[in-house]
Amino acid sequence: MTTGPDVLAPATLGPITLRNRIIKSATFEGKTPNALVTDELIEFHRRPAAGGVGMSTVAYCAVAPEGRTEYGQLWMRPEALPGLRRLTDAIHAEGAAASAQLGHAGPVANEKSTGFPALAPSRSFNPLSLRMIRSATKDDIERIAEAHGTAARLAVDAGFDAVEIHFGHNYFASSFLSPKLNRRKDSYGGSLANRARVVLETARTVRESVGGEVAILAKLNMDDGVPGGFWVDEAIQVAQWLEADGSLDALELTMGSSLLNPMYLFKGDAPVREFAAAMPQPVRLGVQLVGKQMLHAYPYQDLFMLEQARQIRAAVKLPLVLLGGVTDRAGMDTAMAEGFEFVAMARALLREPDLVNRIAEDARTKSLCIHCNKCMPTIFSGARCVLVERG
Repeated sequence: MTTGPDVLAPATLGPITLRNRIIKSATFEGKTPNALVTDELIEFHRRPAAGGVGMSTVAYCAVAPEGRTEYGQLWMRPEALPGLRRLTDAIHAEGAAASAQLGHAGPVANEKSTGFPALAPSRSFNPLSLRMIRSATKDDIERIAEAHGTAARLAVDAGFDAVEIHFGHNYFASSFLSPKLNRRKDSYGGSLANRARVVLETARTVRESVGGEVAILAKLNMDDGVPGGFWVDEAIQVAQWLEADGSLDALELTMGSSLLNPMYLFKGDAPVREFAAAMPQPVRLGVQLVGKQMLHAYPYQDLFMLEQARQIRAAVKLPLVLLGGVTDRAGMDTAMAEGFEFVAMARALLREPDLVNRIAEDARTKSLCIHCNKCMPTIFSGARCVLVERG
């Protein structure tokens, strides 16, 4: 196998330099009960920064109040700025860079929780709020794109080194890409060129807002994991269009639908009982009754997104971040040899925030994560690994 760059050596990402090529991927923290930064959120990101990652990604920074998945989720506005500055200062003090994941939940938003109407490309039903979701108007689409630019500007002011635009998991932009969710007849529906307009226009708006002051990444779905959804053949074309536009410094590749098939992203066990226990009624009862049909278990293997990601890698020269089952030095080295510029880690760092430092000390180090996915339901009370005692 061809060898790639040293994953632990410094690397350039757009206008910034990271101390290594390992990124803590965005995982919803559930630590902002008033939609503002808390000490708990700061500590959540300080620990992997101290543990050796090159950059920690704060999720999920909604660009508008209706763009939150639920009421307590952080959204970008002036009141959030002091807390965000404390957060980036804490990450920087540990030697890592800070990235803000910006996005709009669209059809994944729980209208009952946020108090705002959820938005989708086409009118549809939301199983979380048990309500119909209205179709976004052209004014909504333009407003949300502009909100991404405003949020990116605020992220710069808060000291972030990078922003990551959320184009995955059937959130707002991703739902427009999906033929299953997007049944529009106007210029935002039908052909792939039309369905990709929200993605391309949003990326351009963010670039226009921040220029080259920070790195701009996007998290792009390769596969929705549902019949009739967005798939890798179309993802290749969208990645090529994004590259040609020059709006991005890198793409982080992902998969799955938070709305229709959430476990497709994670692989491993499906914690149906734990999800039900975390939900209020009547959603709890629904999960208990049909959870096994909604939450499918998929066999876990290391580097489980590599097969699809290779197809994107072969089609673009844009720097790519490989996510999914990156847990040890061998997997990181494989990603580098396959031509990926960065790797991203999520669940493994919940279990062991210092995993990167331990891998640097001993390349034979193995992650203790068992892929039980019981961390997922904890987002409603504060994301954590259930196998680690609370401090």
